[in-house]
Amino acid sequence: MHLIWTILIGLVAGVIAKFMTPRGDRRSLLATAALGVGGSLAATLIGQAVGLYTSGQSAGFIGAVVGAVLLLGAYQVAAKR
Repeated sequence: MHLIWTILIGLVAGVIAKFMTPRGDRRSLLATAALGVGGSLAATLIGQAVGLYTSGQSAGFIGAVVGAVLLLGAYQVAAKR
């Protein structure tokens, strides 16, 4: 159940991150949501590795949005090259 909530939070975080990033990108909403899920999972795993969250806790909504924005930014930088 923990993974399902992380994915759902990541979908919403990806949509919010799309509106927080510059408008020049041509990614679809589905691609952005997928990057949001990746950012949410990354924020959860990194937070657990650092000790911010225990096993079974997700990063939460703010952590997921931050992870999604960072992942979208990294994707934009990589896509420009």
